[in-house]
This record gives sequence, C-alpha cells and structure tokens, in this order.
Amino acid sequence: MVKIVQKENPILRDEARAVDEKEIGTPKIAKIIADMKIALSREDDGVAIAAPQIGVPLRIFVVSGKVAQLTGQVPETEPTPEDSVFINPVVKKLSREKKLTDEGCLSVRYLYGKVRRSIKATIEATDETGKRRVFGASGLLAQIFQHEIDHLGGVLFTDKAVDVEEIIPPHVVKRQPLKASGHTTIARLRGYGGRMTK
Repeated sequence: MVKIVQKENPILRDEARAVDEKEIGTPKIAKIIADMKIALSREDDGVAIAAPQIGVPLRIFVVSGKVAQLTGQVPETEPTPEDSVFINPVVKKLSREKKLTDEGCLSVRYLYGKVRRSIKATIEATDETGKRRVFGASGLLAQIFQHEIDHLGGVLFTDKAVDVEEIIPPHVVKRQPLKASGHTTIARLRGYGGRMTK
C-alpha cells in the first residue's frame, strides 16, 4: 500500500530532483504517478499531492480532478475529471496581490493554518504524455500550484503559516498532545468535510 509520509520524514525537507525528459512516459515514472493518484484518491479532503509525499524525491505533483468541481469549472452533477499531472514545474509568474488562505497538508496531519499566497499563478510544466505546457490559475488552483511547488523545494506550509491549529476529525484517535505556540484559529475551508488538504 502506498503511504503518505509525514512531516518527521527528512525527504520532505530535500530539494526534489528534476525528472529526466527521456524518462517521462516510461513504466517507472508511470508507476510513480499511478501511486500518487492512488494515495490522493484515498484522502477525502485531499486536492493535490507531490511526489516527495509518497517518499519519491522527484519534481512531480498531481492535482485531483475534483478541484475542477470545487472551483465550478465542472458541474458537480457531471463525472469527476481525471487528475492532472505536472512534471518539472517552474513558476513563471505570481501576482503581486496576495491574500491569506486556509491550508492543510496530507503530510502535516492534522494542522491547519493561514498562508499568504499570490491570488494568481502561472507555471510551466510537462504533462504525463511529455507535452510541455503553460498553465495559468487563480484562486484555489493558484494556491495549490504554490503549495505543491513549495513541497518540491523542501518547504512545508507550516513554515509560512500563521494561526496554526490542530483540528482532529472525530474518527481519528488523538494519541499525543500537540506542542505548538502562537495564536490559533479554526480553519474554514470550502468542500470536503469543511477542509481541503494539499
């Protein structure tokens, strides 16, 4: 079973390596992408995942197809679109205008906080077929792009977050108390269980 590594794992602090263009489309890379999609699909509140989060130090991230429904691009009555794959992403432009956005992370369970992100982002990345493309985004998708590219640089959202609070779902048994300082607030996010996690 593919497992999502947690914040104590040092791989999350390493700079991920670029994928060799010759390897894109090979069974090796296809297996990694498939594993990422499986891991993401098992998380009801998950909207994206980076390769280091499953223990693979490569510059790949996947965005769940349900993001298109959450942002209104696809009606919820229609089938959920396929997940999108981004290989060797590079930030091309970030808007000067920023706002504090609620965030969580599949590798930092169960902490939520607010991070100041650009409201628009443009990245360039290769898809799983090997085609290099430019992607522009605003709102939630722009936030996801920034969060996932941070992962590829060894940065966790908690490095930038304010108002961090632990919010444990009722079905999860709390095993030990959280040691943290600073102000806290309840994360209020649209969608799955009130929270979306990247």
